[in-house]
Amino acid sequence: MAATTEAGMNTFLQSGLRKARWRLLPLLSICYLVAYMDRANISFAAKTMNRDLHFSPQTYGLGAGLFFLSYALLEVPSNRLMLRFGARRWLSRIMLTWGLIAGAMVLVRSVHEFYGARLLLGCAEAGYFPGALYFLSQWFPRATRGRAISWFYVSLPMSTIVMGSLAGALLGLDGRLGLRGWQWMFLVEAAPAVVLSAVIWFGLPDNVASAGWLSREERQAIADELERDCMVDGEMSEGKIWDALRNRRVWVLGVVYFFELGMVYAMTFSLPIVLGQSTGWNAAQVGYLIAWTGIAGAALMVGGAWMSDRSLRPQRYVVSGFVLIGVGALAAGLHLNGWSGAGAMLFMMLSFYSIQGPMLRVMTAIVPGKGAALAIACANMCGMAGGFVGPYWMGWMREVTGGYAFGIGALCVPMLLAAVLMAWLMRAESRIATLGGVSACEEEALG
Repeated sequence: MAATTEAGMNTFLQSGLRKARWRLLPLLSICYLVAYMDRANISFAAKTMNRDLHFSPQTYGLGAGLFFLSYALLEVPSNRLMLRFGARRWLSRIMLTWGLIAGAMVLVRSVHEFYGARLLLGCAEAGYFPGALYFLSQWFPRATRGRAISWFYVSLPMSTIVMGSLAGALLGLDGRLGLRGWQWMFLVEAAPAVVLSAVIWFGLPDNVASAGWLSREERQAIADELERDCMVDGEMSEGKIWDALRNRRVWVLGVVYFFELGMVYAMTFSLPIVLGQSTGWNAAQVGYLIAWTGIAGAALMVGGAWMSDRSLRPQRYVVSGFVLIGVGALAAGLHLNGWSGAGAMLFMMLSFYSIQGPMLRVMTAIVPGKGAALAIACANMCGMAGGFVGPYWMGWMREVTGGYAFGIGALCVPMLLAAVLMAWLMRAESRIATLGGVSACEEEALG
């Protein structure tokens, strides 16, 4: 009888998770796709915007990075407020405010207005990514979480597909209705955030218990499996800020994330320009090249998450990925001109995409219970600080050296340091390395 009951609950668990994947992941993924577009579309607008507004490379790099400064400072408060007001209300508010501010970028005319708009955009968007990540950790048990997060985070490479495909067309609207092409880009790509804010408000449940589209048995099965995860991990934290701040694993992972996001945003905000210089292609052709890279990156992200979910040590995938990125950075720095440099840069981006599932799986398991919301926010805060440093580093090196080769090549150093820190964390903290015992979901994932 016990075996029958257990088999029945596992059936309810799998059916409940299947519904959750279809109901939650597409919506949250599309929202993050829009978020990434609205923070990174200046990389496609940079050439004409900098010319029209007379911005230097250092001015552009600082403005691109200021978004991450205000974003990082508000990460922890935002997730704390999400715990108070609920995911539906708070994520909807985030999307509405960032959509309005992203659209207001069309009004920028001076350096200080550019800096102010980027700071305000960071304030508005702060908390969406760690909030959504924590929300998913409260729905998907540990053994299936890597794949769930990868389907959410696949919007990152998908955003490059959308931006790359739209770049030529939107920039080609230059002069229509008195707007420059880069202004059309900001305006058109901000509108979906406002619309999706209403979709989140009316369509997202705050938690498993409030999901009316799940049966009572399915809600109970998911809740039981999540509780089993917490029992394996240890005593549940109730979300006190001090619990996250005093956990050394949070800060080690935060430093790793600082290096990782510093690298990727240094590349993101320079990639269209550098690829154009390396290949001799125009903006539309470079956009399509980046779009195809995004398609390959999406496949690698899902595949990497699938492999990490079948492993009790996802950190190994992260370590190897950091090493590959470091090798790619060194190769790009030494041979930046021509297709060899372009290939090395695209290899760096593909390696980054491939490790996101296992990396974020580690992040969501670092602290159990409600404390995970603040732990994720703390680690992401460090990462976003890297997002500020990376673009500024590239702009500064562009002015000092007259090119991008040294700035890109030097990124091999933080990537190799990140690999060392992750390897140390894997060996020093066995609870994080093994991610606990084997639950019902893990038994199915491992076969």
